Amino acid sequence: MGLNLNSTSSKVLASAALLAAAAGVAGMGTYGGFTASTSASAAVNSATVNLAGGTNDRLNVAATGTIPGDSMQRAVTLVNNGDQNLTGLTLTTTATTSSILDTDAINGLQLLIESCPVAWTEAGASPSFTYTCSAGAPTTVLSLRRVVGVNPLPNTLKSLTAGSTDFLRVTMSVPAAADNTFQGKNSSIKFSFDATFRQAGAK
Repeated sequence: MGLNLNSTSSKVLASAALLAAAAGVAGMGTYGGFTASTSASAAVNSATVNLAGGTNDRLNVAATGTIPGDSMQRAVTLVNNGDQNLTGLTLTTTATTSSILDTDAINGLQLLIESCPVAWTEAGASPSFTYTCSAGAPTTVLSLRRVVGVNPLPNTLKSLTAGSTDFLRVTMSVPAAADNTFQGKNSSIKFSFDATFRQAGAK
């Protein structure tokens, strides 16, 4: 988007009368025209904020037939495709299909998120994926907690910086203490990563 600033001064006319010394001789008029103009242009480019998932995300792969003590691992790649650094990231998890699996904060589904400096190494067949970090021990992004909630993510994530990527492993687990009331229940969990960026100011 371009913004042009133009300013032009108005024309100035000056006149002078030349009077003859001799009496009875008419004066002759002379006119001079003066113009001036100036222009300036300023380019204004709006910022781009784009937080996207990678091409190999597995969050949409469902887990079936889980029992107490089971866990499910899914990889997700978080990419800052914009041209602005972010000031914060928040993960909001909600149940679009709800049951005791997500309403029971103690014995229901629990969530853990870790990061690896490089892409996770995937093993196993769908939906029983497992992931290992070839660059050493993974870093905890979100400690074990109830699966549903609003959670600010740490400011150490790389995707806070424009053009950078985080490789995340999401683990959901069913506590071993879950009893028969959890049998045959279904929950669908939606993950939303929301970004915030700097306050508006003079540019």
